[in-house]
Amino acid sequence: MSVLAEMLHQRGVAVGGSDRERSAKTDRLEALGIHVEFGQRAENVADADTVVYSSAIKPDNPEIVAAAERGARIVHRSDILALLMHGRRAVTVAGAHGKTTTSSMLAHALVRTGNDPSYAIGGSIQGADGSTLDGGHVGAGDALVAEADESDGSFDKYRPLIAIITNCEADHLDHYGDEAHYRAAFVRHAGHATGHVILCADDADALAVLNAMPSETAAKAVAYGTSDPAELELNGAAYVRIVAESESAGSGVERFTLNVPADVAGESAFDLAVELAVPGVHNARNAAAALTAAMLLGVEPEAAAKAVADFRGAARRFQVRGTVKQVTVVDDYAHHPTEIAALLDAARRRYPENTIHVLFQPHLFSRTKFFAHEFAEALGKADDVIVTGVFPAREKQEDFPGVGPLTIVREAKGMSGVEFTAQEDMRVAAQMMVMRAHHGDVIFTVGAGDITDMGPVMLHALEAHREGCE
Repeated sequence: MSVLAEMLHQRGVAVGGSDRERSAKTDRLEALGIHVEFGQRAENVADADTVVYSSAIKPDNPEIVAAAERGARIVHRSDILALLMHGRRAVTVAGAHGKTTTSSMLAHALVRTGNDPSYAIGGSIQGADGSTLDGGHVGAGDALVAEADESDGSFDKYRPLIAIITNCEADHLDHYGDEAHYRAAFVRHAGHATGHVILCADDADALAVLNAMPSETAAKAVAYGTSDPAELELNGAAYVRIVAESESAGSGVERFTLNVPADVAGESAFDLAVELAVPGVHNARNAAAALTAAMLLGVEPEAAAKAVADFRGAARRFQVRGTVKQVTVVDDYAHHPTEIAALLDAARRRYPENTIHVLFQPHLFSRTKFFAHEFAEALGKADDVIVTGVFPAREKQEDFPGVGPLTIVREAKGMSGVEFTAQEDMRVAAQMMVMRAHHGDVIFTVGAGDITDMGPVMLHALEAHREGCE
């Protein structure tokens, strides 16, 4: 929302807004001359012709109620973002997983190669010096990188130059109803791209979207993946293949080569060597998407590859929070079984000799109920798991009686070699995990809710616990 406010202000629109509390974002907006109120009240919108809201805002919000009573125009943030794409080389990133990392990586590559893009990303970016960079920026260049949220269908409004689709694993069925409607939404979204569509051929659902595209859309598509192209139905799309992907134990470097076909970044095919600081084959795929988009925007391939080499990841994606007496705490946003499996596969490669503990907070009662078995299987890739109470977000416990941490733990019974524990209280769970960790172990805090707050809590407890043992 802050990025949209800044972009509107830059174009001469009188814009103000409100937030719950002061932050670095509100300080920046005020420094630009944008008025910000703290607390959301009816009088804040007394003079507004248009009120813009995000999906986090409920219909009973006092500003929304007041705007409706006054007859003001009320629009979703996606409507404004769609307008701001006009006149820019916009790249949208959609998909069930990998949106934030892929869009962050592309924005980072464009920044490092001197293109100064604007970007609106649903998370912060890890700086090379350990700092955290804001996920929104208004640049002087003509490129705009934006996450395209498919959860409520709002990405149907966008008309980007390039549309990236990282994967299409069925999700948000509370909105779409079934997998067929979910997949059809991605086909429509791809058709709105005025330039290219970039999508992952390793994902069976994304491949199904590619093959459901009209021929005129598929002709503009570039697929990427690790698969042998002879085994794929690509519907006429070009193919960027990831080969020789590996990470040597203890190196901290993910390496692979991209086989880039003609017309993606030149008149003839070539190979591009890539190194990443972020681990896992899933990040090799994210990088393939970001690099392909950068090349299609005119960035020199070698310069783009050099730029992504020092990308440290989006915040809360394999983010090392600290190490105390040889116990490392890592935070990750993974909240779907597929994401958790990819995270723990990457963890095994990065820490092949270490015991891996997971403190997992499920996100949404509905997702916990529907995917309990899949969560247990994915978490079973760790050595030790504590499942905490569910982060409800927009849902209420009374609508899902009996759904909680035990829902997953019961599904995990019989998994040999993995200890699963249910503990509703997140802080108690964090203290339990500290007591179970030993020198050389790695603890992951995993989930999309406030489980991230337990990283510093555990580091502090580890310091106290280790000192007490010495």
